[in-house]
Amino acid sequence: MPKERESFNWREEIISWIKIIITAAVIAFLLNNFIIANSRVPSGSMEQTIMTGDRVIGSRLSYYFGDPERGDIVIFHFPDDPTGKTYYVKRVIGLPGDVIDIRNGKVYLNNSETPLQEPYLPEAMDPEPDAHYEVPENCYFMLGDNRNFSADARRWKHKYVEKDKIIAKVLFRYFPSVKKIE
Repeated sequence: MPKERESFNWREEIISWIKIIITAAVIAFLLNNFIIANSRVPSGSMEQTIMTGDRVIGSRLSYYFGDPERGDIVIFHFPDDPTGKTYYVKRVIGLPGDVIDIRNGKVYLNNSETPLQEPYLPEAMDPEPDAHYEVPENCYFMLGDNRNFSADARRWKHKYVEKDKIIAKVLFRYFPSVKKIE
């Protein structure tokens, strides 16, 4: 006796595809809003570490259980944008309570006579007038790696980034090629 062929049901097929699409959209939403942050770097302020036009992925989970550390590269809400829609990518230089002095193109932490070792800088920072910063509690001081071409905390009206404005720790670049960011 021949097997009877089941008839194709368009309605069930469409409902099945809608469920798949909705599930994928929910997963993407959750990943993008709670697990990872995706950002495009529009300027050369972080060169040679991150180049103009690079796309980076950051972990939103990095700072749920710990605090940013000096040297971390982070994605954050630009403190001078009242809308909170502008994201910046910079390196954490100052931690809460730090005293930062910039003299003769070098960064000094907490009244040290020895400048901060910054092997990631592509070139020496051009000397500019001496500057003194005292990082408030729950805030961080950010500088770009390409100091001579970076609109960073030295140039902002609001010099410090509050911890709750930090979105993610940058982990790697995925475009134009994959590279771990340190």
